[in-house]
Amino acid sequence: MALNESRTWLIAYDMTCPKRLGRVHRYLKTVAVPVQYSLFAAEETAQGIQRIRDALAQEINPKADDVRIYLLPMNLELHRYGRCALPEGLQLLADKKGQVAGLLLG
Repeated sequence: MALNESRTWLIAYDMTCPKRLGRVHRYLKTVAVPVQYSLFAAEETAQGIQRIRDALAQEINPKADDVRIYLLPMNLELHRYGRCALPEGLQLLADKKGQVAGLLLG
């Protein structure tokens, strides 16, 4: 992957301490989009995801907490089951900071 090529990453976490949980959640809301509880999506370059990794490493207890970062394939096939927060065919678009950028009717 080229250093300046943006890719989509999933960041998942399981924290044992509520204080660390809150700090990690608040931080991730500034750099990624919440997808589900404890799961965020980030559109980042290799350098950008390294900055996120470094910041998360400062917040967690590696003996007690679990943080995982997955690089999603470019041709991702997504299957969703269960309830959806938005009506069928409507997608919420967000920027890197998690701010709503618009709605897409598909």
